[in-house]
Parts: sequence; C-alpha cells; structure tokens
Amino acid sequence: MEQEKLNGQDLPEEGALTSSAAEPETVDTAASVDENVIDNEVDETEETTDLSDFDGQKQVESEDYMKYERPELLTKLNQLINNNPVETIVYAVEEIKTAFYKKYRNDYQIARENFVAQDGTPENFKFADEHQEVTFKELYSQFRDKKNAYNQKLAAEQEENLKKKLEIVEEIKNLVNTEESMNKTFQDFRNLQQQWKETGPVAQSALKNLWDSYNHAVEQFYDYIKINKELRDLDLKENLKAKLTLCEKAEALILEESVMKAFRELQELHNQWRETGPIPNDQKEEMWERFKAATTIINKRHQDFFEKQKDLQVQNLAQKTALCERIEEINALTIDKPKDWDEKSADIVKIQEMWRTIGYAPKKENSKIYQRFKNGCDLFFAKKREFYKEIKASQKNNMQRKIELCEKAEALKDSTDWKKTTDEFVNLQKQWKEIGQVSHKQSEQLWKRFREACNHFFSAKAEHFSSIDGEQEANLNKKLELIERAKNFEKSDDNTDNLNRLTELQKEWAGIGHVPLSKKDAVQKDFRNAINAQFEALKLEANERERTNYKTKIESWASSQSKGKIYSERNKIVQKMRELENEITLYENNMGFFSKSANSEALIKDINRKIDKAKNYLHELQEKLRMLSEVDE
Repeated sequence: MEQEKLNGQDLPEEGALTSSAAEPETVDTAASVDENVIDNEVDETEETTDLSDFDGQKQVESEDYMKYERPELLTKLNQLINNNPVETIVYAVEEIKTAFYKKYRNDYQIARENFVAQDGTPENFKFADEHQEVTFKELYSQFRDKKNAYNQKLAAEQEENLKKKLEIVEEIKNLVNTEESMNKTFQDFRNLQQQWKETGPVAQSALKNLWDSYNHAVEQFYDYIKINKELRDLDLKENLKAKLTLCEKAEALILEESVMKAFRELQELHNQWRETGPIPNDQKEEMWERFKAATTIINKRHQDFFEKQKDLQVQNLAQKTALCERIEEINALTIDKPKDWDEKSADIVKIQEMWRTIGYAPKKENSKIYQRFKNGCDLFFAKKREFYKEIKASQKNNMQRKIELCEKAEALKDSTDWKKTTDEFVNLQKQWKEIGQVSHKQSEQLWKRFREACNHFFSAKAEHFSSIDGEQEANLNKKLELIERAKNFEKSDDNTDNLNRLTELQKEWAGIGHVPLSKKDAVQKDFRNAINAQFEALKLEANERERTNYKTKIESWASSQSKGKIYSERNKIVQKMRELENEITLYENNMGFFSKSANSEALIKDINRKIDKAKNYLHELQEKLRMLSEVDE
C-alpha cells in the first residue's frame, strides 16, 4: 500500500466522517419494554445489544420474522445461535427478540382480558405460555455469553494486530537504511504493504495514531527511493480506478432504505478507502470531495435517526415518570373498603397496561424509572394483601361465631317448649344479624344451615297450633264458602272497585285460621285458581297482580303472628338484594375494560341489558321489603 498523503492533504483518520454526533448509548430495538411488576406480567429483558460494536461485520441474511409464530421464532433463534458465528447474527437476534416480544405481549394481553372478562381477578392471572418466555431468555443468555466471549477474543486479537502493525511500520522505516538493490527494496516494501492488509483490525482508540505512523513511514520511503515515474503513475492510475468505484458504491448507499444498513456498509467502504493507495495529485481533492459528499449525506441520515431515537426516549421517560407519580398518589390514599381496593386495583392494572405501550427511556434513566415503577406497584399490592389478610382474619372469627349459632339452633329445633324456645330463637336471630360478614364461599352455606334449623322449629310450632280439629273444620267450611264466592264473583264496570273487592276476599281468606293438614293444599289451590281467574278477567298488569298477591300473603302472615316467616322472607330478600348490587357493580366495572370498537359493541350492549334487568329486579325487591316493613310495624 502506498502513502495516503499528497499535496500536504491528509486522508481523514478512521471514523472521522462516521457521524458528527455520538450515537445514543441504547437503541430501542423493541416496540416497548415490559417489566415483571406484578401478576406474572411479561418480563422482557432490559439488556439490549449495542449494535454499533458489530458495524462492518457480515451478517446472516435478514428475514421478516413477524410472519412466524412464537414457537417458530424460538426454533429460529436456537438454530442461529448454534449454527453461526456470533458476530454474524447480532442483528438477526435483535430482530427476533423484537418480533417475539411484540407477539408475546399481544397474546398475553388478550389472554388476561379474557380471564378478567370471565370474572377472574387480574392479580391472579397466570399466562399459559409463560414457559416460552423462559425458553427465550435461556437462548438469549446463550447468545449473550457467546457474544461476550467473542468480544474478549476480539479485544485480544486487536491487541495482537496492533503489535504486528507497529512492527510493520518499523520495518518500513528501516527500508530507507537498506543497502540492497532498489528492486529488492521495493519488493520488500510491497510485501510489507501486503502484510499490513492481511493483518486484522485494531481497537478504535489506537487507529488514528497507527495510521499517522504508517502514512508517515510510507511517505518517507517514497521520498527515499524516488520510484520510477512510470511505475508510480501506473500505481496511481489503479488506485484512482479503485477509489472511483468506492465513490459510486457510497453514492448508491444514499438510496438504501435502511439507515442502519447504509451506515454499516459505509464503514466498510471507509476501510477500503484507507487501504487503497494514493491517486494523481490533480484528482485527489476532487475524488475525496465526491466520496466525502456521499459520506456526509449518509451520516446525516444516521445522525437524524438517532436524534429522533433520543427525543423519543426522553418523551418515554416523561410518560413513565407521570405513570409513577399516579401510582404514588394512589399509594398515598387511605383505603379501608374492599370496594375501594378493587377500584384502585383496576386503576393500577390500567396504568401497567399503559406502561407496556411505552418504549425505552434513555439508558442512564431506564433502570431507575423501571425500579421506581416496580416499587410503586409492589407497595400497592403489598398494602392490599395486608388489608385482605386482616379482613380474612375477621371473617374467620365471624364464621366460627355463626357456626356456634347454627349448633345452638340445631339443638333447639325439636323443642316443644314453644314460648321459651321462640324467645331463644328470636335472640339467636338477633345475634346472627349483629355478626359481621364471612367469606362469600361460606356465607350462603352457613345461612342455609341456620335458616333450616329456625324454619324447622317455627314450622313445627305452626303445625302444632293448627291441629285443633274443631276449629280447623270450621275454618275449612269458611274457606270452601270463600272459594265459591271467588268463583261466582260478579264484576262491576269499575276495575278499581273490582280489585278492592277481590283483595278483600284475599284478606278474608288470610284471616281464617288453619284447616286440616290433609285438606290444606287442595283448598289453597282451589282458592288460588279461582282468585287468579278473576284477576285475569280484569286484565290487570302482571306486576300489579303479583304485587297484590304478595301483599295479601304477607298480611296473612302478620295476622296469624307468623313472625318467623316474615323474618325469613326479609332475610332472603336482603341477601338477594346484596347479590344483585354486587352483580351490578361487577358489570359496571367490567364496562371499563372494553374499548369502543365494532367488536366490543355487542358485548357492551349485552352487559347493559343485564344491568337494566338486575336493576328492575332490585327495584321489585325493594318494594317487597317496604311492604314487609309496613305489615311488621
């Protein structure tokens, strides 16, 4: 290789025209980072390969990895790592990583939304394909280990290459002191140039001084030997042809769509330019300006690309900081109700979903902001767990107390000391109402057990007092007469009057005492059929008829002193109202999870229909509860 200094103009040192601004420390090669904050969230690795370390290295042919499914991407990654030199796959590995996590995050989100839609709690969600991310991390770790080993080996080779090239420079310097023939000296010079080309690269930090020393030694040699002009002109002509080709290649890179690919190939063109010897003086400046012009355009695109990345990362940091502040505001609240905890949990989950849509922050801040976010989430759910731990302890105590009341009720249910046992049952029921909540899973079971014991006693008591034969026969005759009157009911033109008279018949029926047990169901059925036929003839609304029937029924309980039935009915209604209120709250909360889209409109419409139906039923129960309160006053 001949000298690179003609007419006093130095060839730019290695890297001088690569970019006017330093590259960002981290390039966000993935759409967003998804840390493991809570609830088995996606845990994408924070580490990103610095691709600039491998500029100039030949890479395996790129593919559209988004067309593959996650298992196929894992297979591709495994094949790349095990079948190729690590320095040739760094770009492909990062592209696979981006594709894998985009698909993984998308599938993860869909699976969790389906889980929540099926009444699952977000923090209990477990992604079925989580093992695939574990496999990916194991493969990526193998890649990282091979890359680190390659970098260590490369550093050692670069150190050895630097040593060899410094020795070549010294040998070129010593050629001016040789006593051999000019032809032999010039051949030795050519051999040293060839050795220089065949010696591998050196570290970037040593490159400028090395080239300065080399160019100076070559210049001294040419001054010394005063090489034959024809030979020199031929050499300059060949070098001119080579550098013209390099200019054309550089200009072609201006049209390359991939900024990174154009930049990488430009570095290789600069290496070839340095390795090419000098050209005629009258064309040197023109050729260099042409090559430099193409270099400037490519480097400007590269610089703009990374400036945009820097700006985007700063914006990402601002967005992530705002999300951290929202979580910290929630953590500062005093939350003492399960409903409020559920509300805030939903807020936290939404914040996490927003976090996953935001890309990397600047490298120096990325780990810090992630740790701040993770700490905020962890603190919230730790406080929530502690709250429910205390609730669970209270519910466990309440459950034991209710079990004891069930046992007492079961011990009393067969007693025939009607007055005393009635008072004791009333007292047990009062205690039951005063005890706080138990777990939803146990609540219905315990209430059913307690209610059955109470109903057993009060039914036995009612049956006992209805067993007086003479009175029951008289009551039977009265009810048979009422059945005939109901069947032969004569309607007037005034529906209100008809309704009042039919209601009076029902009240009169309810005021009659017990009939023989063997006749009870039959006469009740006959009267109901007769009275219902008259109501239907009046063409009353179904809900009005139901309301009238229900009011008559509970008034009959009140007139017969059936306090147990009234109390049982009230508890049943209250329990059902609680269930409806919880159901309505759940539906309304779930509405917030569905975005406005064509795919979700049908589901939202169905939920609204369920909410309206539940609210109407709740209104009916409230009306029944009011009627119960009126007759029990």
